[in-house]
Amino acid sequence: MRQRGPFAVVLVAALTLAVLFLILPVVAIFANTPPGDLIDSLGSDVARDALWLSLKTTVAALVIIVVVGTPAAYFLATRDFRGKSVVTTAIELPLVLPPAVAGIGLLAAFGPSGIFGSLLDDAGIELVLQTAGVIVALTFVAAPFYLRQAQAAFAAVDPDLTAAARTLGAGEARAFWRVAIPCAGAGITTGMALAWGRALGEFGATLMFAGSFQGITQTAPLAIFATFARDFPAALALSAVLVAASAGLLLAVKLLGRSPLLGGVQA
Repeated sequence: MRQRGPFAVVLVAALTLAVLFLILPVVAIFANTPPGDLIDSLGSDVARDALWLSLKTTVAALVIIVVVGTPAAYFLATRDFRGKSVVTTAIELPLVLPPAVAGIGLLAAFGPSGIFGSLLDDAGIELVLQTAGVIVALTFVAAPFYLRQAQAAFAAVDPDLTAAARTLGAGEARAFWRVAIPCAGAGITTGMALAWGRALGEFGATLMFAGSFQGITQTAPLAIFATFARDFPAALALSAVLVAASAGLLLAVKLLGRSPLLGGVQA
């Protein structure tokens, strides 16, 4: 048996402190209020509207991200071109933007007085203070998570596989659908889960760009902020739902990453 020295004790102590610090607030959400009160709070109109709106808008944002982001990520992974590093940096920039800056940027681009404001107005499209604006904000903050993961997944695909498909008569588009996507399936699925989780927890950019109106733009994180001062159990209940959803996403990522159907390796 390996003898534990002082440094090993320090490592174990550091890990213990980190786990306790990170897990305690999560446990406290469920321990602070009886389960019955949490369930009752979820029956309120505010909670139901917020959860339903979060589900609709995050799914819509995820569909947009996957439809546009998948071929974009494949292009970045399989092509070398001048300015590629600049394009990659631009895609990753929303990852490090403060939420308030992201919201201001969306207003400056798509708001009534923004760069594209007049074009949107002429087309009869309203985004600010509308549900559509929530989808735009969620897409903006969550897309980089999918793009980075999908790009890495496509880059890891053996190029000989797609080349073999091409020699057998498949066009580039067919090789993309029939070879590249299945081979990169685990990474793509992980990217979808990460993007959905980020969209589910988005707060700042949504508040700045779309506002917080019940049933229209008030997603679950915004409802938590709006209710915690006057109805703390309701805020805890919504928080518990988001914690459970986040945990489910993490578990799904781990399980799907090991699935042979998606190129994973069984533990």
